[in-house]
Amino acid sequence: QVQLVESGGGSVQPGGSLRLSCTPLGFTANFYVIGWFRQAPGKEREGVSCISNSDDSTYYADSVKGRFTISRDEANNTTYLQMNSLKPEDTAVYYCALDPSRIFPTMMGQFDYWGQGTQVTVSS
Repeated sequence: QVQLVESGGGSVQPGGSLRLSCTPLGFTANFYVIGWFRQAPGKEREGVSCISNSDDSTYYADSVKGRFTISRDEANNTTYLQMNSLKPEDTAVYYCALDPSRIFPTMMGQFDYWGQGTQVTVSS
């Protein structure tokens, strides 16, 4: 019933920018945490960033702090991940995910809903 519609991936050169978006469909929970994980071939899944819709508090992995910004658009019910100063090591499939049981932004929650994933490739 619940779908996370995810978009915004692509190929950019190092130092470039991309903006990912994620929109939940068919979701009725009052408060939730939403964000992105990423996974590259041969590497474990990594929590990137998430945001609480209760107060817009955020979490960022150390590897992306200062470069990525997560935000929400209440009117459009859409969450965005602005990725600047991209590096080759950011290359991965990025999966939007939603935790319907938490308010505090943590990647250690119970993410019950997942998007289809979008490929981000950073290379010259």
